[in-house]
Amino acid sequence: MRKLQYLFMTLSALLMAVPAFAQDAGAGRPASLVPIGAGIGMAIAAGLCGLGQGKATASATEALARNPGARAGIQLLLVLGLAFIESLTLFTLVVIFLRVQ
Repeated sequence: MRKLQYLFMTLSALLMAVPAFAQDAGAGRPASLVPIGAGIGMAIAAGLCGLGQGKATASATEALARNPGARAGIQLLLVLGLAFIESLTLFTLVVIFLRVQ
């Protein structure tokens, strides 16, 4: 079942990439792959930051379940950590906007 899933994921990625490579940038210049790379980079950054936020929230929930008296400190550190994690995605977005014109 896993092999079939990997096969379909690979085929779908290849079929979605075909129109991007088929477009001509005009006047004999090769097509730029920078926008495609920027999109992939943003997708990776957003996905990994989402995983990090989920893990941080799960850990904070577990810590609150073990020690409800430390709610204020845990909540403060959770919000601070989530802000730092989200800022990584926003920095990636800014770098992409500066690079892709």
